[in-house]
Amino acid sequence: MLRVLGGPKRLCDGLTRRDLLQVGSLGLLGLGARELLSAAPARAADGVPSSGLPGFGRAKACILLFLYGSPSQLETFDPKPQAPVEIRGEFGCIPSSVPGLNVCERLPLLSQVMDKVTLIRSVTHPYPIHGVAFATTGIRRIDVALELHPRDTAHHPFIGSAVDYIDGRTPANRQRTGAGSDRPPLPRNLVLPWAFSSHRVGEVPRSGPYGGFLGQAYDPVSAEFVGQATRKARKTLADKVWEDLEPYRGVTPDSRFELSGVSSLPAELTLDRLDRRRTLLEQIEGARRRADASISRSSGIDRHRALAYELAGSPAVRRAFDIGLEPDETRSLFGMTLFGQASLTARRLVEAGGRFITVFWDEYGLAGTGWDTHWDHFPRMKDELLPGLDRTFSGLLVDLDRRGLLDETLVVLLSEHGRTPKLTLGNGGGRDHWSRCYSVVMAGGGIARGRVVGSSDRIASDPAERPVSPKDVLATIYHLLGIDPRTMLTDIQGRPMALLPEGEVIPEALA
Repeated sequence: MLRVLGGPKRLCDGLTRRDLLQVGSLGLLGLGARELLSAAPARAADGVPSSGLPGFGRAKACILLFLYGSPSQLETFDPKPQAPVEIRGEFGCIPSSVPGLNVCERLPLLSQVMDKVTLIRSVTHPYPIHGVAFATTGIRRIDVALELHPRDTAHHPFIGSAVDYIDGRTPANRQRTGAGSDRPPLPRNLVLPWAFSSHRVGEVPRSGPYGGFLGQAYDPVSAEFVGQATRKARKTLADKVWEDLEPYRGVTPDSRFELSGVSSLPAELTLDRLDRRRTLLEQIEGARRRADASISRSSGIDRHRALAYELAGSPAVRRAFDIGLEPDETRSLFGMTLFGQASLTARRLVEAGGRFITVFWDEYGLAGTGWDTHWDHFPRMKDELLPGLDRTFSGLLVDLDRRGLLDETLVVLLSEHGRTPKLTLGNGGGRDHWSRCYSVVMAGGGIARGRVVGSSDRIASDPAERPVSPKDVLATIYHLLGIDPRTMLTDIQGRPMALLPEGEVIPEALA
């Protein structure tokens, strides 16, 4: 119980002043008296292997690289050199390190490391919108209304949020991943380079990386970018044109990332004062836990604030974020861009004991950008998108492998859909949304090396064999992280909810 010093003065309703303050402290955390009395414990099923498939729990950590806006399958991992020019576009293809597997000619570095990955060329679903939530959660359908309402009660938890929740309640997972008290207190669910969809102008926040029915307490912890861009970009969105410095094209060497909330702690907050505040916080947290862990989720208690206090005093965490400690060769290997340096930070976080780290190639400056190339398709693919992806993704795979970390670190390159096989005639050419067939790349952490799953038809329009759902990709990620995709969770109203209502592990992708 939170200790409040002073005499036990009794009030007219029979409560002591101390009782009232204790209940009040719970109220600060979102716990009312009625909720306190009606609390029911949170529950989550222990993860168990899925039907004898290999690789269960092989991955200690996951790095998710999400290309918001969605790249064209034809200009990345599924070129069609024999198709008409209005389909194949301006670029040719080159052979890769996997015999018979060609990739876009603008990916020369990635072509050399395709023997480290499994490429899935037949991912398909019926929602050609920016359904980040559909690609990264168990939600069964998505529409524009849900896409633009992150807090809609229909949303399921982001995959990193579900991992955070289950790991925190499953001793077997904590033991399997080494997430014990001897590890730095890193967030289990962290997003780089900043809070998703927060650095562009226009529209409302997009759905995706949020706690969903687990509550806001299970939103990812977001980093903050501290640095300067070095190169300008010009972007078009219908009748809007944006031109300014673009960090995804280049950043200064002193650029870095900090945990949101940690850098904003008052400068005068010394470690002694921090310890005193933390003692108070621990008492409050103890009272809350005894009341009921589930209520904290429904009330939106700020777990991140408590975590910020913990992290502020951790030299190990500060060191994990200090990419300046990396040699110039390694920083160049990832690329001196926002995506590159965020991915390098993700690798450092994995080394420090991180569990699920997401790096977004996000919209910046103008809504409808990122990889959403309705306009300026080929100019942006040439100057920014493909060079940045080529260097960073290949650099991450090479660096993890040479450090002996790739076999225990799952890496997933994901987007919400693909792009139309037929080019539009807009300025710079364009490809619109297309969800009927696109590519996903997986590597490390129990994934087979040098394998291709599925194929598309002659114009990359539809799967020709082995259709794969985005939910199958999620099921495979959960499986490799040691979480049974059939696990049942409990939502903020105490109802049992399926972690992944549909989707099967992809056996062909497993090592």
